[in-house]
Amino acid sequence: MSKIEIRFAEESETEKILYFIKKIAEYEHMEEQVEATAETLRQSIFKRREAEVLFVSLDGEDVGFAVFFQNFSTFVGRAGIWLEDLYVLPEYRGKGCGNALFNYLANLAKERGCKRFEWCCLDWNTPSIEFYRAHGAKPMSEWTTWRLGEKEPESYEKQRT
Repeated sequence: MSKIEIRFAEESETEKILYFIKKIAEYEHMEEQVEATAETLRQSIFKRREAEVLFVSLDGEDVGFAVFFQNFSTFVGRAGIWLEDLYVLPEYRGKGCGNALFNYLANLAKERGCKRFEWCCLDWNTPSIEFYRAHGAKPMSEWTTWRLGEKEPESYEKQRT
């Protein structure tokens, strides 16, 4: 029987984090949007602690990862966990790695006293949607994700005035 393990990433594994980011970007057809470098990840994750990373391994080989961070709900007055990315290499899907990683995060949220565990999923990503539904998750159809990024200079300039 295969052995699945979950562990937190270490700073020496920053290149591996970047590798998995590039793999999920490829899967989502967004390779050109990856701006992260090993150094920006090192600073953001390990120096400023802006996010955390978990690796999932199968028989000692890292085959997937999850990036998450703490958020806060004013309505419940408590912290939550926001899952930014969860990815398992295609050849290892269906072997329990994604389930183990997802369940680990859900339990971590409970251990940390979080009231919510949330994420976004691309509308076309049927396999992931089915995966999340199988875990009892429900889409929040009444909400739309909005973004103001630094590449919209007019918007940033308006905010400064």
